[in-house]
Amino acid sequence: MGSSALYKIILTFGFLSLFHAAYSAAQHRSYLRLNELDFTKLPTDIFIQALISLLGIMFGVIHVAGNFKEIKASADLENKSWETFRNIQSFYTFCHREH
Repeated sequence: MGSSALYKIILTFGFLSLFHAAYSAAQHRSYLRLNELDFTKLPTDIFIQALISLLGIMFGVIHVAGNFKEIKASADLENKSWETFRNIQSFYTFCHREH
């Protein structure tokens, strides 16, 4: 099993755990409504589960997504020659009718 598969498993478990935390929060709200109690905050275990799930999802996405590109616009343009800069396809016009 490669490291990429490990990160995909972490990502999958993160999503499953986050869905479970959301379901638990909805179940807690319905319990409070049935017993006519006021909602003040989520229980600590649901909050911690959601937070850890979110961190696991962020960790998995960062490693599954691949390498980041540089923010500088000139980083992509350094390897191109001057002739390719003048090749702007959006300015092409085609005469498609006969005169």
